[in-house]
Amino acid sequence: MTIDTSSDRRVRVLYSFPHKLGAGRICYTAWQQVNGIASAGAEVLAFPGALSRPVHDSVIVRPTLAVGKLRVPYRLLGRRAFELHDWITARRLEKLAGKVDIVHVWPSGALRTIKAAARLGIPTVLERPNAHTRFAYEVVQKECERLGVRLPAAHEHAFNEEVLRVEEEEFRLADYLLCPSEFVARTFIERGFAPPKLLRHQYGFDETVYYPSHERREAKSGLTMLFVGVCAVRKGLHFALDAWLRSPASRDGVFMIAGEFLPEYQAKLATMLAHSSVRVLGHRNDVPDLMRSSDILVLPSIEEGFGLVIADAMGSGCIPLASDACTDICRHMETGLVHQVGDVRTLADQITLLHNDRTLLERLRTRCLKTAPRLTWTACGERLIEVYWEALAGKAQAKTRAIN
Repeated sequence: MTIDTSSDRRVRVLYSFPHKLGAGRICYTAWQQVNGIASAGAEVLAFPGALSRPVHDSVIVRPTLAVGKLRVPYRLLGRRAFELHDWITARRLEKLAGKVDIVHVWPSGALRTIKAAARLGIPTVLERPNAHTRFAYEVVQKECERLGVRLPAAHEHAFNEEVLRVEEEEFRLADYLLCPSEFVARTFIERGFAPPKLLRHQYGFDETVYYPSHERREAKSGLTMLFVGVCAVRKGLHFALDAWLRSPASRDGVFMIAGEFLPEYQAKLATMLAHSSVRVLGHRNDVPDLMRSSDILVLPSIEEGFGLVIADAMGSGCIPLASDACTDICRHMETGLVHQVGDVRTLADQITLLHNDRTLLERLRTRCLKTAPRLTWTACGERLIEVYWEALAGKAQAKTRAIN
């Protein structure tokens, strides 16, 4: 059995997303994916829980938890909202046999849909915006215990047995898992998943928002380092602060921190945050401007799915300093500097290196900007279409083997 991948054959995608498509964080990622695959030529039928902003004109959107301006209250229902979305999507899918080539689902709201697709013989791909859930729980909990910081019970990385049960069942039943980085794929392989089940794609950045400054950069003695994201243990901000204060860059440079803190974590870091070179900015709406005016972006995460801010920074001409848990696009001494998770000494040395060697800083910046066009959401949409065809071909081959 073969799959027709000719240019006039458009893949028909059912995109199921249990959250508010187009809102923040993963909701923004999913929104960009929908637009990207639609722009790349896919026929997209989107079933989000709700729609927070318009999508590509060709996308047909049928929310599951909203009618007009009326929405099911997510906060009131909690995880039951995801279960309701999954139930509605699975019911709708039963009527779409022969009209959908592939089903793209997201975690925690996909079990019924995956099972329905299996009955209908439609391949499923499950998005993995983070590492294996059990791995993420374990490494974050271990680091919290080391620091003496407690996560709020409702925090997304606080151990939740029910979430883990549902997501591990989704991992098992989905035909393929979409992994945006080798780090994510490795956390699944280490837990016994066969490599062919793991399909590689990536996330990107919006080049209309994140772009370099056209103004000439003036030579300055101080280095400007930026952190962007939720200020929580998982993101490793404590490593970045320690490394910054060990480096001579902290004497005449500035370390800006843009993001909201978990209160207990902020209290734990209070002494370092009080240093005269550190600027705690809180939540900001001008992140693109901050990136354009900064020399380097630091992301020393202990667990990460992709690290969207790294792509944003590269598109802005801001050099990423990332842990090896972050993303494949930050290549050591090519488009940034990479350190092992928790290696504060190496991170401090890297900050110092760029503080002392502005020629290297400019060379890395040039390479980032040269690489950036391959990292846009448009490019990511084209890659995801290729992945869909890989999944369809893989299922077709498996079916042929089963028949023979």
